[in-house]
Amino acid sequence: MQNADIIGKSIAYIEQNLKTDITPEELASMAGYSLWHYQRLFAEVVGVPPAAYINRRRLDRALSEICAKRKAIDAAMDYGFDSYAGFYKAFLRMYGCSPKKYLSLYGTHQSISEVTAMYTETELRKVLKHWNISEDIPISEIRIVDGTKTANNIRQIGKEYILKTGDRAALLRNARVAKAIAAQGLSAAVPVQTTDGGDITEDNFMLIRKIKGEPLSKAERFGENRAEFGFEYGQSIARLHNALAAVEDSIQPFEQNLFAHVSEWALPLVQKQNVQWDMGIPDSFFKEYISNFGALFERLPKQLIHHDPNPCNILFCGGEVSGFVDFEFSERNVRLWDPCYCATGILSEQRSVENAYGKFPEILEAVLRGYDSVNHLTAEEKQAVYYVICSIQMICVAYFESVSEYKDLARTNREMLLYIIGQKDRINSIYTIA
Repeated sequence: MQNADIIGKSIAYIEQNLKTDITPEELASMAGYSLWHYQRLFAEVVGVPPAAYINRRRLDRALSEICAKRKAIDAAMDYGFDSYAGFYKAFLRMYGCSPKKYLSLYGTHQSISEVTAMYTETELRKVLKHWNISEDIPISEIRIVDGTKTANNIRQIGKEYILKTGDRAALLRNARVAKAIAAQGLSAAVPVQTTDGGDITEDNFMLIRKIKGEPLSKAERFGENRAEFGFEYGQSIARLHNALAAVEDSIQPFEQNLFAHVSEWALPLVQKQNVQWDMGIPDSFFKEYISNFGALFERLPKQLIHHDPNPCNILFCGGEVSGFVDFEFSERNVRLWDPCYCATGILSEQRSVENAYGKFPEILEAVLRGYDSVNHLTAEEKQAVYYVICSIQMICVAYFESVSEYKDLARTNREMLLYIIGQKDRINSIYTIA
């Protein structure tokens, strides 16, 4: 049984028994593992240890019931807290503020998203029949060079294929963009046709053939050659943009107004988190963002972009980029998004990397100059780099905080936003902006 299958059963059990006394020891015994091994496995799949996950889900459920007008002490005690004071203290540790303050900021408790569906190997074997894949072919989790596990909705099938599932519209968009990119002569993970001749199955699975290469490891991204790799990242994104621009009309992508998306949705939520977590972002930052980026935005070049060029989605072979994967989120947006997102995506994986923040400005500059060497950045784009990066970070902070399983990522991105704000002069100095 795959790791995700084992933990998936644990998650289902936890969700059904949140009002009972669930212990990591009980879950480990049910899985047939030692406590130490099970806790390590759970944290790898879910992102937090089992005790922390159980505590968070109890807090979420209790607050949801309180929002539904249930008496607070009854809800708290139903979910294992010995008193409202115990619930209050646990909530304060998890969310950085009191339940009352949280509700005053957000009105009602944010909806809880469960852990991504985890399919058993038996279920996946049935899915693979859509491509007549042999029952003997191995199914495995995907890990990049440094051992980091990718999302639960992706599996490696043998050595040649990747099976993925998700939103149907996003998968179809991925298929269209990948085919268009391949038609331009670039490597892209195009879908393998099902036995019925389709790109995806009725239950939203897509099989793609692996393209040559692997993502860079953290050691390589932050190592001695980080500037050279950063430059290669930037150049490859620029070449990808040229191919995407050539097929944009045939794709008819969704167009995102980045400034409106941030100013109307993400920024207000970050302002609330600024209070909730006592982040210390001055009000002048938000006012300056609205004023300065608002004045620049309409003059920024826009086109079909990848939108998610994080390090896991850019493959290298022989020191050069060999291809891009995952075009589910492709849209028409400011083209500056992709090189900036690539750089911040590298920084987001800085845990366990010595002096990662200190190395980031050099990586960012290398990515931008690599891009600029192929597709010249306009004067307005050079002025907007800082604001696009801040846009990315505010979107990440707002989104990750809204999903129960991503609280750790929300904290990481809050730290990154504060760091980016503090690096304004250094970022602007890349193109000597006054």
